[in-house]
Amino acid sequence: MVMGPAVGHILAGLGAEVVRIEPMGGDRTRSLLGSGAGYFSMYNRGKQSICLDLKSADGQAVARDLCAGADVLVENFRPGALDRAGLSYAALSALNPGLIYCSEKGFLPGPYENRTALDEVAQMMGGLAYMTGPPGRPLRAGSSVIDVAGGMFGVIGILAALEERHRTGRGQKVVASLFETTVYLIGQHMAQFAVTGQPAAPMPARISAWAIYDVFETRDDPVFIGVVSDTLWETFCAVFGLDELWADQSLRTNNARVLARDRILPQVRALVQTMTRAEIIARLEGTGLPFAPIGRPEDMFDDPQLQGGGLEPVNLADGTKTRLPTIPLEMDGKRPGGPVTLPAPGADARAVLGGLGYPPERIEQLIGKGVVEAAAA
Repeated sequence: MVMGPAVGHILAGLGAEVVRIEPMGGDRTRSLLGSGAGYFSMYNRGKQSICLDLKSADGQAVARDLCAGADVLVENFRPGALDRAGLSYAALSALNPGLIYCSEKGFLPGPYENRTALDEVAQMMGGLAYMTGPPGRPLRAGSSVIDVAGGMFGVIGILAALEERHRTGRGQKVVASLFETTVYLIGQHMAQFAVTGQPAAPMPARISAWAIYDVFETRDDPVFIGVVSDTLWETFCAVFGLDELWADQSLRTNNARVLARDRILPQVRALVQTMTRAEIIARLEGTGLPFAPIGRPEDMFDDPQLQGGGLEPVNLADGTKTRLPTIPLEMDGKRPGGPVTLPAPGADARAVLGGLGYPPERIEQLIGKGVVEAAAA
């Protein structure tokens, strides 16, 4: 629903021609409700759509023809699903030795590899939910962070495999996973345990590396402020007129301030509560101090930083016009991406099959047999 599609979306955003193979009737994520309502439109932009019956011999033959001329295949099925359809790495690499075959899975090979995994499963197993929620209350992160990060690792592997193919002429199989991605992301907490001998506390209960690294209440909306160096401590005290704290020589080093958090924070919180968020931001802008208003997803549509290319125009399948995040890169002075329209299920079937050299009568025959679904001619 997210992990595999994210790979394709990133590659499409970088300029690849991506054909999305959907099941007959269209991808079911098109009609998800609630928190899944945005999955398809976010992660399937910039792709062509063809609907295939991969349980039929004819549908499998079409898929093999597609793979015969492809640079990359990305699949996000349960282990063994494509093998049973005759679309294993061994079968397709024999057909196309240069093929990069990227499998997005729940787990890399090992005792868990045949389990079914989801983003939430990986977050719970891998320690991220434990670190996100307060003690005793594991909490998943507020987006499909592991699905997306696992997709990003898939893209990294694909690009490395393509570079290797430039030298060897041969493709290879790339596998990325949810669980191992999660463990990589919480590796800093594993390293903390290795260095200190003390288990990392969940983030809401952690001992911060800095005395001021918190969300502070203002007169209206909260704001995050961080003071992460001794130089920034001097700046912070000057910006907010904290002459008494700056005069205290015992607070001049970061670790000393961490040990004095119980003395410093009440003074800072009391001061910040006398101001509005806008007043706090006005003081902090340009100082070099890290700060952040607490944004919500819907706020991002109007965020000034994103107006210069961070959002690309998208026409949703029902004709609704919106803007969604583009690939977060600048390359050669330009942002990737551009206006896109989400295709209806099978919208590109005739064009894709024609590009494979199928004659029109063969295409219509496949459509008539229910092997391929296509929009009305």
